[in-house]
Amino acid sequence: MKCFSWNIIIATLVASPLSCCQAFSLSNTSTSRRKSYTTSTTRSGFNYQHNISPTSSFDNLSQSSSISTSSIRKERTKLQAIIDLDFDDEEDPETIVPKVYPQRWVQLGYLSLLALVSDWVCFSTAAAPSTFETAFGHSSAGLIDLFLFTNVFSCFLVTDIVAKVGLGKAIKGASVLMGLGCLLRSGIPLFMNDGLVPYEVLVAGTLMVGAAQPFFQCTPPMLSATWFASDERATSTATAINFNQIGIATAFLVGGNMATDSVGLQHYFELITVLSGVLAAGTVLQFQDKPPTPPSSSEIEKMLKGEEEPPFFESVQKFFKTPGFTKPLIAFICSISITNIVGAFIDEVLERGGIVDQFQIDLAGAGFELAILIGGIVIGGYVDRTKKYKKVTLACLLATVFFVVPLGLTDHALGQEPILLVLSLLGLGMAAGPVQPINAELAVDVTYPSDETAVESVQQIGGNLISALLVPVAELMSKQDYQLLSFNTLLASDIRGDVVLLTLIALVTMVYYSGFDAPLKRTIADCSDDGVCSAPELNMKMNANGDLILDANNKSVNGSDNADSVVSVDIAKSLREATKKVQEEVKADK
Repeated sequence: MKCFSWNIIIATLVASPLSCCQAFSLSNTSTSRRKSYTTSTTRSGFNYQHNISPTSSFDNLSQSSSISTSSIRKERTKLQAIIDLDFDDEEDPETIVPKVYPQRWVQLGYLSLLALVSDWVCFSTAAAPSTFETAFGHSSAGLIDLFLFTNVFSCFLVTDIVAKVGLGKAIKGASVLMGLGCLLRSGIPLFMNDGLVPYEVLVAGTLMVGAAQPFFQCTPPMLSATWFASDERATSTATAINFNQIGIATAFLVGGNMATDSVGLQHYFELITVLSGVLAAGTVLQFQDKPPTPPSSSEIEKMLKGEEEPPFFESVQKFFKTPGFTKPLIAFICSISITNIVGAFIDEVLERGGIVDQFQIDLAGAGFELAILIGGIVIGGYVDRTKKYKKVTLACLLATVFFVVPLGLTDHALGQEPILLVLSLLGLGMAAGPVQPINAELAVDVTYPSDETAVESVQQIGGNLISALLVPVAELMSKQDYQLLSFNTLLASDIRGDVVLLTLIALVTMVYYSGFDAPLKRTIADCSDDGVCSAPELNMKMNANGDLILDANNKSVNGSDNADSVVSVDIAKSLREATKKVQEEVKADK
């Protein structure tokens, strides 16, 4: 694990306004995985060497006529952000050590449960559409559409709000907003009307929950970066992003059993309100903003540089100019489109395969959503250890094609095969679901040191909009059947048009994604934390001058527009020689 001593803190703070990061040297002990970085940087006639104190360095800095007073104040502000860090390295008490805390699991638990409840509210009436229409005179699908449009609008705002107030306050506020929305939906005494509130009040409460949901959907990568170690992030993000699928499953299982009439519908809404209120109270009391010490070297580096996140629309422009960003974006959109379309037409899919009992359909649908979550956790854990984003994503897309075909395929010789259909549905969830969190992390990796919430907001906006546009197309194509091998009685079959559409989406995404070759900038910064510096997946290329190439034009990062990654690149280059230097130091000590 990498450690940052006061030497590099001061030198980095002094150098950062002038993009100066010069000679790095590494030291390590033979009994520890941790590495400490020291530096000596000459600037304006002052040489910042070992054992320099923070106070003396700024006193010396103030004597320089080439750096303004405002710059000095800015650097003092950066230093102030470091004062509360947890300096607990057993060998050097003046060293910043990346550290994780048990509180991270509390953070992940609350964010995951908030995502669950928000999607439960979204699809709460999907399992009992006839009951809802009888009670309110409006369709359940129309209410869901209003929720989703509000969600998309809120996605444009969540990044700037989180940047301004912090993750902790943003999540607490959103949880309270969701709780109040649920209270409106279940009814308060002023609006009681035979147990159910007027439709307008129900819509108002639903829109409040829709506005709150992006704060739970778009922040998992930020939570993972802020609280989790570099070899835990994909698993954490997979859990938080995919836990909303459990909310959808809950809506079908609980709503289908409770909302059988208007009285049951009222009690169903009240249950959601109670759970949402308890969750909001717990979030306000226990959810925190950030840990005492960052969990990874990349987060420490961002802190030392004093990174300030630009407004959302500026970030979006920067993302699309970053090599490699669009490929994980397209993969994310592909995954969310396929899972949303299958979920929207799951009744028709299962009935075509011979499953007609509503409870069995609900169980199969819940199994599909659960498979998405489990697949994300298991496969995300593998990616955490190996950083094989590209290979795993391509394998998942290929498996998606394999599992999606049986959902619309009818073999004329075999007829309906319910068991094969359910197994294919579960396999599809395991394969397609993990593509979303894996590529959310990959997009953050290639755009480092970007705003993680902005990255995920772009993906959620793209995924929700494209899938919303594809749903009516898939509905139209589902009415089409295409004959396969009709000339052969034994092999003859037919396949539904919507499954053909999903297959084409996955195949086109595979072809486009196969060209991914961008450097994993954040992983490069963290590679000594989890021992993956030599992994080829980092895409670290060297030009003729021995510099790392970080862009598609074979241009060195040094002096280029990617200068914000110079520290990470210099560290990564030094790591190639770290083992040899440590061995030489050990020999010299003996």
